[in-house]
Amino acid sequence: MARLYLFAEGQTEQTFADNILKPHLAQHGVFMHNPVLIAHAKKKGTVHRGGGRKYQPMKDDILRFIKQEKGSDVFFTTMIDLYAIAPEFPGLSEAEKLRSHPAQRVEFLEQSFAADVNDRRFIPYIQLHEYEAYLFADPTCFEFLYDNCSEKVASLLGIADRETPELINDGPDTAPSKRIIAQFPAYERAKVADGVQLAELIGLQAIRSKCPHFNGWLTQLESLDEEIC
Repeated sequence: MARLYLFAEGQTEQTFADNILKPHLAQHGVFMHNPVLIAHAKKKGTVHRGGGRKYQPMKDDILRFIKQEKGSDVFFTTMIDLYAIAPEFPGLSEAEKLRSHPAQRVEFLEQSFAADVNDRRFIPYIQLHEYEAYLFADPTCFEFLYDNCSEKVASLLGIADRETPELINDGPDTAPSKRIIAQFPAYERAKVADGVQLAELIGLQAIRSKCPHFNGWLTQLESLDEEIC
């Protein structure tokens, strides 16, 4: 059985990975350790976690785990956002020429990340453009948590009908989370609990059918047991 460490940008990704991805991957012979909030700083020997907005602490955190776990059956991955990614992220300036091609841009950044960490067991994943894109796979899920919201759901459905969830842009007012909060302000305060519950209502299969970049990453994780040397 393969073992997997997942480094999550925030508590929403951490809970999503623990509640949804962990049991799913177990069915494919992949044991996921408890997802780790990724480091954003280290001060006086203490690692501060969550946020993922500074690249070097994030990279150092991953490398610490890689050095501790040398087995060929151990793999490492991330769930971090392309939205507001660290300005010093490797390859970011070169990737600007691909801004009009989000899928190619994020793949280029993942390749740059993998090259910088330089361990074949590391499988970087950057979310296009953030976690809330998954919720646009089926915005009707909001009807199960919020009352009298048919018009608000219709507004989100209109967005989802215009473009696939992962192509919703990363503007400061138009990123997926910003569009959701515009309709459901309470979501901002309850993001961790509601964000994961909404994803559970949608279902993993529906999310991956609408989010090809996410699906490609999950497919790769499902096959890790076959990659053990």
